[in-house]
Amino acid sequence: MTKQYATVPEELAGGRLDAAAAELFNLTRSAIQGLIEKEALTVNGKSCDKKYKLKSGDELCLSLPDPEPCDVMPQNIPLEIVYEDEHLAVVNKEKGMVVHPAPGNPDGTLVNALLYHLDSLSDINGVLRPGIVHRIDKNTSGLLMVAKNDKAHLHLSEQIKEHSFFRQYECIALGRMKEQTGEIDAPIGRHPVKRQQMAIVKDGRQARTRYEVIAEYNGFSHLKCTLYTGRTHQIRVHLSSIGHPILGDSLYGGGNTPFEKKHAALLSEQTLHAKTLGFVHPATGEYMEFTSDLPDYFKRVLEILKNT
Repeated sequence: MTKQYATVPEELAGGRLDAAAAELFNLTRSAIQGLIEKEALTVNGKSCDKKYKLKSGDELCLSLPDPEPCDVMPQNIPLEIVYEDEHLAVVNKEKGMVVHPAPGNPDGTLVNALLYHLDSLSDINGVLRPGIVHRIDKNTSGLLMVAKNDKAHLHLSEQIKEHSFFRQYECIALGRMKEQTGEIDAPIGRHPVKRQQMAIVKDGRQARTRYEVIAEYNGFSHLKCTLYTGRTHQIRVHLSSIGHPILGDSLYGGGNTPFEKKHAALLSEQTLHAKTLGFVHPATGEYMEFTSDLPDYFKRVLEILKNT
């Protein structure tokens, strides 16, 4: 059993145990709730309910259980492995692939492919998410980090928590930006009414995105976006909040455009690609950075825009 410790900072005081612990230990909220039910998460040495309101300075201890047998089946699904060693792997996920099994997507996921192609995966995130340190949306393509053992997983998770994990995306946004560069710093949480969406909410988790214009076209902007935090749907929510949703993103206002209708065979949901990924190797201490090419559909959209 592996133990992790964290002290509750002032900015998380007053928040629920499950929400704060998810941020401090960089695990999903559902994973934290499961660990709370098993009394594997304590506050100042005592077990507490998931709704327990934390105080600044509270000491959290997370006891990660020994690995459980994995019920997810390996599947021989084509997978582009950009880099692999005994500690980790970097994969280039295709658009349309779900990262891990969930209701409605029991198989055919990235996890099924990882179990087939890799010889080991970390167990920290449970049997449905082995190796998954961070996620990208189903219809977002690009680079994803995978941990092959728990020690590497914890090291990489710590980098994400400290915002030293470099992630840069490219996207096509609706409209022309007022400034060539800018930063969006606005908290993100679950939408109060539309539960499938995230939104800018007062009591959400801190989220920060920097954008830079690569090129401008007639009514569209090709952007480079750097994540300082990694909230669910962060770039999609942030760009939509300033009136520039991502082309094809029907969930956040970028869908049903005349361009999308004209090129329906080419576009399916958001034009968003995780292009660059940088981190410190958990074993060697070396900084490593990887870049992936834009997918063919993305390049084709840019060609059309350039000639419009």
